[in-house]
Amino acid sequence: MASENGAPTIIDVARVAGVSVGSVSRVLNSNPSVTARVSSKVRKAIAELDYRPNTAAQSMRSQVSKTVGCIIRDIDILGLASFVRAAHDVFLEAGYALLLSNSEGRVERERQLISVMASRRADALLIAQCSETDPELIAGLERAKVPIVLFDREHPDWADAVTIDHRGGIRRAIGRLVQLGHTRIALITGGEALFPARERIIGFKKAHEDLGLAVNPAYIRAGSFQAAFGYEQTSLLVSLENRPTAILAGGIEMLPGIIRALRMKGLSIPQDISLVGTLNSDLAELYEPPISVIKWNYSDVGRTAARFALDRLRGNNSPACNRLIVPTEFVMRESCGAAPKTSGILG
Repeated sequence: MASENGAPTIIDVARVAGVSVGSVSRVLNSNPSVTARVSSKVRKAIAELDYRPNTAAQSMRSQVSKTVGCIIRDIDILGLASFVRAAHDVFLEAGYALLLSNSEGRVERERQLISVMASRRADALLIAQCSETDPELIAGLERAKVPIVLFDREHPDWADAVTIDHRGGIRRAIGRLVQLGHTRIALITGGEALFPARERIIGFKKAHEDLGLAVNPAYIRAGSFQAAFGYEQTSLLVSLENRPTAILAGGIEMLPGIIRALRMKGLSIPQDISLVGTLNSDLAELYEPPISVIKWNYSDVGRTAARFALDRLRGNNSPACNRLIVPTEFVMRESCGAAPKTSGILG
């Protein structure tokens, strides 16, 4: 039987379950002290009464909003929808809502969003910030005083983080290209101040060292993950006297720009130049020839980031950071072929 206004209350749930109101509250707040038997009785009563907790009232009483913030650059970026969906599912199962915001890759907007999340009393925050060094942004994360989980970032070093093995992916791709006879391999990636680009450059240099090849600094183009940067740098690279015979697209968004530049220069893939993209996509799979890629599972990143946040919310106050590296895989397709015999300046 429900209360007089028709909506069942926590008292009704306690009565139907045959337990105290305190026990119902502990079940609703996922308190680890609740026994499986009590939890089962309470959840059965909740289902029977179709009880819906007043989350606003709960937040005021407990100082917990049951909301986790998530700040990303743009939900349209390949793979991030999978990240968000996976994190959302983990939080929903634990009774939390996910509040998503786009930063548009602007550090000042990220500072503002961090402040907004804190003022709305988000219990934790997932973020892949556009700067790992901006002092105001890092100070904002500290002021939030909630668990922070970085994804594909390593700084600040006091936060939990889920990163991707970009270094290993680049090394595997270069190893395969060298087997095909390539020694002039270029990497186009973002600025070295961000973890993904930094790791790709380290992997690029390490692969050359391991294989006994000299690194040509002119073949490393770091600056942006955008398609326009890929187009610009590819155009410059293929105009070199000793142009590269293979290009690694070290960024999720830059593949269309690189392909456009190669077509504008009249180069065929892989007869004139081999190409490796980042993360699988419809373009990579359906382009003719299909594009080899370094890929990973963004759903795994999202699930792990959510679990790290929940671990902190459930009382893990250890000063040691949770850190996990998600593996990458090199998928060989027809865009990688034998190195051409000669290559020169293109008009």
